[in-house]
Amino acid sequence: MRTDAGTERLLRDLAPQVLGAVVRRYGHFDAAEDAVQEALLAAATQWPAQGVPDRPRGWLITVASRRLTDQLRSDEALRRREAAAVMAEPPGPAAVVPDDGRASGQDDTLTLLFLCCHPELTPSSQLALTLRAVGGLTTAEIARAFLVPESTMAQRISRAKQRIAAAGARFTAPPAGEWAGRLRVVLHVLYLVFNEGYAATSGGETSRPELTAEAIRLTRAVHRLLPDDGEVAGLLALMLLTEARRPARCEPGGALVPLAEQDRTRWDRKQIDEGLALVTGALTTAPLGPYQVQAAIAAVHAEAATAAETDWPQILALYNLLERITPSPVVTLNRAVAVAMVHGPAAALDLLAALEADDRMAGHHRLAAVRAHCHELVGDRDAAAAAYRAAARTATSLPERRYLEARAARLAGTGGPARVAGTTGAAGAAGVAGTTGVAGTTGVAGSP
Repeated sequence: MRTDAGTERLLRDLAPQVLGAVVRRYGHFDAAEDAVQEALLAAATQWPAQGVPDRPRGWLITVASRRLTDQLRSDEALRRREAAAVMAEPPGPAAVVPDDGRASGQDDTLTLLFLCCHPELTPSSQLALTLRAVGGLTTAEIARAFLVPESTMAQRISRAKQRIAAAGARFTAPPAGEWAGRLRVVLHVLYLVFNEGYAATSGGETSRPELTAEAIRLTRAVHRLLPDDGEVAGLLALMLLTEARRPARCEPGGALVPLAEQDRTRWDRKQIDEGLALVTGALTTAPLGPYQVQAAIAAVHAEAATAAETDWPQILALYNLLERITPSPVVTLNRAVAVAMVHGPAAALDLLAALEADDRMAGHHRLAAVRAHCHELVGDRDAAAAAYRAAARTATSLPERRYLEARAARLAGTGGPARVAGTTGAAGAAGVAGTTGVAGTTGVAGSP
């Protein structure tokens, strides 16, 4: 046995490999996933005290296989259907499955992602099942991350597994004709996990670092398996360039700091350098896609030493390109911020007026927030304060709501913190605009 300070990280890395091995051997994805969770829990309990086994993957496969065969034998209906397969090669009480280190363990990560992001599942179910089956998070951890009771999350995960079984989904890669579309779904789910972690949509926390870390880890895994896919590289670059701003994104008390006011010396240079290298490589070697364009926008922000040095004409050109590739009201909203910086707030207000007629965006707090900031730039303090108050009323994130209320209060002459008051230019609206998104979702490319 050997000790390992990174036990939790090791277990999360091994989770999809172990689940893949067990499902390949026994089938029954739903029951196998439960058995692997029990094995992970046993390891988390035993390894810190006893040390990590020399072959941790084999240890986990052995424990999960034993739990699964016990479960199958205890279920009379399943035993009748599966007795021959299960009893043909039962694991001995002291047997350890060989850990041959073969590459299929890593290949299973992508296969599992395809399965967990099955098109029959709702987006919320895809998120939850991905974090549990591929990420190795417990149901309690996922429930805490999304601010729902553990019982609610357990039901969501259970229903997702039942839906996969009912759909007849198999533990195999999608057919060639479905590969590209299914991969887009996988990347979109990872994108949503990151967004929820970076800019929490509800509750009192500005962000949930455990979700951003998990999204980056899983996207790295996909990138290792598909190193030549430009969109995978673009998504990873977008995450890294955005996450690099986290240290400067909030004041010690938790108040949001707009992008234009952040101390850029606190940005994570290592993440920025990696993100820049990824997006540069993708843009020069792969077909263009929306994640690459979003990463390019984030790269322009990252390359500016100060907010005043930001190349807004280039950002506007990139948003124009993104809108042609994946038109959506969220992309238009973000383009309006860039338009305000390049052509002035009046031109941006014309764009926002058109969005009011879009049912997908009308009444959204981020639309009201950008409109408020444009009114403020024009000099219409009353209209700006009213729009900030309207945005605050519909914001579900408490820190964001406080930010918007403070801006409204300052304009109304009733106070408000100086930092909130000091934003100059439409870049300040990026803190609440919701910036770039794909397929109508709220993204993070230009958020604080």
